[in-house]
Amino acid sequence: MSTSPSEPTLLSRIAGPADVKALAPGQLPQLAQEIREELIEVTARNGGHVGPNLGVVELTIALHRVFSTPDDQFVFDVSHQGYVHKLLTGRQGEFFQKLRKSGGASGFLARNESPHDSFGAGHAGTALSAALGMATARDLRNSHEHVVAICGDAAFTCGITLEALNNVVSSTKRLIVILNDNEWSIAKNVGAIAGYLNRISTSKTYNRMHHDIEAFFTSFPTGVEMNRMYHKWKRETKDFIVESSLFEKFGLRYLGPVDGHNLDALVKNLEFAKQCDVPVLIHVLTKKGKGLDAAVSSPEKFHGASPFDPETGESVRPIPGTPPNYQDVFGAALARFARQDPKVLGITGAMPGGTGLSLLAKELPQQFFDVGIAEEHAVLFAAGLATKGFRPVCAIYSTFLQRAYDQIIHDVCLQNLPVTFCMDRAGLSANDGPTHHGLFDLSYLRCVPNAVVMQPKDEDELVDMLHTSLHLPGPGFIRYPRGAGTGAAIKSDPVLLPVGQAEVLRVGTNIVIWALGNMVPEALKLAAQLERDEHLSVGVVNARFVKPLDRNLLLSQAAVVPLLVTMEDHVLAGGFGSAVLEALQEAHCPTPVERIGWPDKFVEHGSSVDYLRAGHGLAPDEIARRVIARWRDLQSEKATVDL
Repeated sequence: MSTSPSEPTLLSRIAGPADVKALAPGQLPQLAQEIREELIEVTARNGGHVGPNLGVVELTIALHRVFSTPDDQFVFDVSHQGYVHKLLTGRQGEFFQKLRKSGGASGFLARNESPHDSFGAGHAGTALSAALGMATARDLRNSHEHVVAICGDAAFTCGITLEALNNVVSSTKRLIVILNDNEWSIAKNVGAIAGYLNRISTSKTYNRMHHDIEAFFTSFPTGVEMNRMYHKWKRETKDFIVESSLFEKFGLRYLGPVDGHNLDALVKNLEFAKQCDVPVLIHVLTKKGKGLDAAVSSPEKFHGASPFDPETGESVRPIPGTPPNYQDVFGAALARFARQDPKVLGITGAMPGGTGLSLLAKELPQQFFDVGIAEEHAVLFAAGLATKGFRPVCAIYSTFLQRAYDQIIHDVCLQNLPVTFCMDRAGLSANDGPTHHGLFDLSYLRCVPNAVVMQPKDEDELVDMLHTSLHLPGPGFIRYPRGAGTGAAIKSDPVLLPVGQAEVLRVGTNIVIWALGNMVPEALKLAAQLERDEHLSVGVVNARFVKPLDRNLLLSQAAVVPLLVTMEDHVLAGGFGSAVLEALQEAHCPTPVERIGWPDKFVEHGSSVDYLRAGHGLAPDEIARRVIARWRDLQSEKATVDL
């Protein structure tokens, strides 16, 4: 039922969780409908995680009906399904209308955004460990708040979730875990856990017997005591009458499956769990994208969607002539190389579409592996394949590869195995914010022996780098940004790049700019501006390789030019500019270096990359001002010395 334009909506009257509790049960379906309308309207304009939020509307309403945040604490896994929670905790209106934009709500939960966000996240699998820590802290403080972990079924493919599950009963007596089971993460869930959850949710015998036995014990007036007796009986009889769930084997009381869109059933189960004196897991079945037909029929596309038409679900068309995205260039190149060599394999962690591997999966499924949200396993799995003569390519976002750092060092680089890592989203993922910015990979890879680390200036060079990495004797790492390329034509035959050799694009005698990847076009523009406005001779070098760095070229230029400038889409601490400084210092070369890159801080989300660059001193005019100021300072120092 919708309201007339002049009548205030129920949602507009929700200033916080107390207002959700004040609604009559009969009003809740209308609230759910209004929330879905708001979600569709805002994400159609701004983009965002459409499907996950449409699927948890009733669940989030039920949580706020039963519990009281911020005293009680909700820990959302990944938290890309936290939009509904935001709407019910005082963040609607203009703030939510600017979701994922500058000055608006984050696309994830963030402790600095609201006291109702007890724990921030942007990567999967973190909720159960964090919630267990919070529940244990509560017990140590002798307080009585409830801690609820809301985990998607894909979170249980993460090793860290299973590690937490193994520690629940030894750490606390009270914890509520919501298993939001919609059979999807970003892509369709894979593996034994997904199969198990499907069997448990569809087994009529299992569900009927559990329901009947539980109903018998809980029907007595002393329900809590009988619940203890049921637990004791079940432990002692084990699987004699009905097989226990996986979660009960870990010591959690299992409830469900529950219809995740039935508010009455959700509230009743949450109220029951609230009274339990043992850890409880409620298995909730939801429909990802519920309320938007296009999102239901295309759940992968609408997991994290770009702006779309809310009536048809069609994505807003890119401007004609827009170059292909780097991920698609990579995906096409990998499929091409895999057709030529059956030992070339593609591996992804639940992101075939986002990484560009969908084409390989379609054309050569036997050479494609989706391991679920398990980056550590993906890297180790690739290492094992590499020992048998295969050439595995791990396509993992820069920010997600952080999760497999030990495997990169201990299992791939230490053994010098020929695994290629293609790291999309290197640099900013502007709308997603700090959990998704790929600003740290150069720092965490430069220090690892045997790693070859590179970044292309355009699409054609990306293909050359992939071709080159597939011929390396050891590990190769290729980073590239999110979004469209430069429009560079791709050669019919890729070339092997000389490892560690940079490319001189422009010769200069006053200043030489060493630029990396997507900063190369910016460096060329800067050089032209300095020549035009300041009458300076400015050279530009496409560094290509961060490790090994082209020391010969660098030192030969440093010997004759007064100033070097480095430009990188990465944090300055330990990045490409640091590599240049280290090389100069080791050669006892005093040539000054002006480093351009991101500051030592977590960069917020924003409407665009350009907006965020401007806010952190990386707009073109600000970079030019810094370089000119440094040049003039050097000239003043020289003049003083000459005097």
